[in-house]
Amino acid sequence: MHTNLKPSQRVSVVDSINPQSANAVQTTGWIDAGKFHNYMAVISLGALGAAATVDAKIQQATSAAGANAKDIAGKAITQRTKVGADDNKQVLINLKQEDLDINNGFGFFQVSVTPAVAACLIGCSVLGFDARYGFATDNDAATVAEFIG
Repeated sequence: MHTNLKPSQRVSVVDSINPQSANAVQTTGWIDAGKFHNYMAVISLGALGAAATVDAKIQQATSAAGANAKDIAGKAITQRTKVGADDNKQVLINLKQEDLDINNGFGFFQVSVTPAVAACLIGCSVLGFDARYGFATDNDAATVAEFIG
């Protein structure tokens, strides 16, 4: 661990689903899994609509366009529900590069969040940890507006 690095030099926001009210599937873009050793999807839930459900998962593909997309085993959340009092909660999904089917050319991933039954406030940030080359900030999404300190 490099204790002299700022946290923003070790962790990057590589993509996101902007906070929104949604009642249909929302996804990040396809992310190149080769830029960091580890990733984490931080899924944020706000107010869930009456009887609403929210599912989320990570999928993999062989290209940045999503070719041959398929789910990654073990990378789906337990369904969150209004009935289960899951308003205003966060769910984390960890991902290592070796979780992808690299041997068959799968080197890209996306996060998919699916609210159903009623509109829900959702958002997601995908964080990259421990860049393979350079600082994490070299790979930040274009939506990252500012660094302080």
